[in-house]
Amino acid sequence: MTPSDAEILQTAIQSKWSGKPSAKAGRYIGLFFNPVRLGRKITAQVEGNHGTYTVSIQVDERGVSSACSCYIGEGGYCHHCEALAFTFLKDGSVFREIKSMRLDNVQDLQEMRASLQSTTLESLLKQLGEKGITQKAFAESIGMNARHLSAIKSSELRNRYFNELGVTKLACLWVLDHIQKIKA
Repeated sequence: MTPSDAEILQTAIQSKWSGKPSAKAGRYIGLFFNPVRLGRKITAQVEGNHGTYTVSIQVDERGVSSACSCYIGEGGYCHHCEALAFTFLKDGSVFREIKSMRLDNVQDLQEMRASLQSTTLESLLKQLGEKGITQKAFAESIGMNARHLSAIKSSELRNRYFNELGVTKLACLWVLDHIQKIKA
């Protein structure tokens, strides 16, 4: 029997965060809010010393990766990531499962948000590239600086979100649905 995404995530987290949590991480275990799981990725928020942090752990073909929006969590090596791992291992059922949804099946604004969260800007830009549309050409077509688009993309992967992220993803989806393949 094939293991579920939640089981794969649990096994990977157990292998990366084995043993006891550190004292710093222990203070945050179980204190996360808005915990969600989308496939093999969990995300939640926690109140830290300098505000609210968004923390995520993901398992993909490259292995386990984590990220936190705190000042030391860019590479996923902070105590908030460790605490999220132990929170999931303690009770993974508190993470509300979000199903990946195609935008054309969206019925309301909450489903639209879930749909946009289910894909990264990086993956959408890759799909545009497969149609022959470069990041620079896309950015210019929506009146955005190409460096700003790159900053939005890389920041999302570190759980630092630009206000333009959602609308930029919507623009990508519109282009993917309406623009034919560009000949190189």
